[in-house]
Amino acid sequence: MKLCGFEVGLDRPLFLIAGPCVIESEQLALDTAGELNMLTQDLGIPFIYKSSFDKANRSSAESFRGPGLERGLEILQRVKSSIGVPVLTDVHEDTPLQEVASVVDVLQTPAFLCRQTNFIGDVARQGLPVNIKKGQFLAPWDMTHVVEKATASGNDRIMVCERGVSFGYNNLVSDMRSLAVMRETGCPVVYDATHSVQLPGGQGASSGGQREFVPVLARSAVAAGVSGLFMETHPQPDKALSDGPNAWPLPKMRELLETLMEIDHLVKGKGFAETSL
Repeated sequence: MKLCGFEVGLDRPLFLIAGPCVIESEQLALDTAGELNMLTQDLGIPFIYKSSFDKANRSSAESFRGPGLERGLEILQRVKSSIGVPVLTDVHEDTPLQEVASVVDVLQTPAFLCRQTNFIGDVARQGLPVNIKKGQFLAPWDMTHVVEKATASGNDRIMVCERGVSFGYNNLVSDMRSLAVMRETGCPVVYDATHSVQLPGGQGASSGGQREFVPVLARSAVAAGVSGLFMETHPQPDKALSDGPNAWPLPKMRELLETLMEIDHLVKGKGFAETSL
């Protein structure tokens, strides 16, 4: 599949979607996008910058949601023009999709909305690549139906993203078999290594997280075989205004990405034995 000027798939190198969970300021967006761009260029990793202008699915009504549509799109446009990277952002049921699609390069649908038929169809009809996050409540094989809803719009640039499945209260687990199962959709599979270590509502009025397990799950997913990796990162995760507990520290990105690229090269070079069964 062609994505933002590069090809993605199991026969192509791993690509990266990364950035802070939410847009906190223009300067933070430019700084993190610039650093990630230099890093990924150095390592030869196709890169898409991610940040949200509005986080609608917060634990508490008091939680920081972002700068809003108008200012958020201004900042994302500035990132595109100043840093020269494609950008991805989340959209919701009440988002003016055409307005967002006129600025960004990739649209992303939140996990909780993956079964909303009209919403999925409307997002796909914008004509941009769409990263559809699998719901925490959904079996991986059920993503086939979600993809059918999206591609019925005529848009075949659809990705499916694993972000863990609910396992008891305030906990998520990642079943690496789901990555192979979701390949059957025919879409590139993306693994969300940071939301998979989230503890939804784990801090009462906000979500917790176990960022120490981000490398464990990221290495496992890349070894299982994925087209892309999604990681939220922040220069100072403990000060992040959203999803800090599960964000991976920006200063530690290089070391982790170097390891992941070695694993990706190895497994894709050897092929996948399960495909011959």
